[in-house]
Parts: sequence; C-alpha cells; structure tokens
Amino acid sequence: MIINRAGVLSDAYFKSYFKLILASRTSDLDEAKKIVFQLLFNNDSRQLGSESYQKFLQAYNDLANK
Repeated sequence: MIINRAGVLSDAYFKSYFKLILASRTSDLDEAKKIVFQLLFNNDSRQLGSESYQKFLQAYNDLANK
C-alpha cells in the first residue's frame, strides 16, 4: 500500500492494513498490531503524525472489540 505522508491516514485505511496482515502473516490481532506499527510507523508513534497514530489505535480497538 502506498502512503501519502502529507495527509492523515484514516481508520478505514488501518483496518484494511490490519486485515491484510491478518490474512497473510498472522491470525493474532496483537501480533498484527506490532507488525503494522513497525512497518508503517517504524516503531515511532510520531512518524506519521499524532492524528494518524490515533486513527491507528482506533482501528485496532474497533477490530479488537468486534
């Protein structure tokens, strides 16, 4: 997936990315969270901005509570 680093990534974007990781690498949501955080944020919550990070957490919580 291509990332536009100039804009805020939506929770729908992160949900799609989580589902892609879950389908291809792992079936564990917590492991998927670690992988997505590493791949997209380079283990730095400030990498894509605080708003994108909040959307990332929102997407994770939405999927965890499903």
